[in-house]
Amino acid sequence: MRPDATMIPARTRSPDDTRELAASLAELAQSGDLLLLVGDLGAGKTTFTQGFAAALGISEPVTSPTFTLAREYDGRLLLHHLDVFRLDQISEVLDLGLPELLDSDGVILIEWGDAIRQALPNDYLEVALTFIEGQPSPPDERIVVLTPVGSRWQARADDLAAAIEQWMESPPC
Repeated sequence: MRPDATMIPARTRSPDDTRELAASLAELAQSGDLLLLVGDLGAGKTTFTQGFAAALGISEPVTSPTFTLAREYDGRLLLHHLDVFRLDQISEVLDLGLPELLDSDGVILIEWGDAIRQALPNDYLEVALTFIEGQPSPPDERIVVLTPVGSRWQARADDLAAAIEQWMESPPC
């Protein structure tokens, strides 16, 4: 993540809430978009992808591609859903055909995307999902921080903030 990037914080209170936030972001999706989903195991990356996919008109079940590494879904935009958790080396990204996917139509969502950040173009939306710790809160509450990196996403920072306004914790940094 670049230090000059805008961070847009939000809070979701349930898996359905996380899906709804993702659906709001999917309304802004354009062909060629890249989203990096980051967070601990069980933080809601696949749940986020399910909401995003539903808003793209994808009706088939969306599951984590942890063992298949990549799945493709057809909706308003083609959705490429990757999970790089099991990759041992950055060179394995080439085996996924990621360079070709980056040049193709559609949107790419990469779970554990921070692990391969150095192999990606510097133009993506980072979606960081974290558990809320150290305070009494329902177990399904998450902090979701959007960080638009690069000119493509920085140009849409205000639209991103408007899309998730109902979940925002505070004004963008």
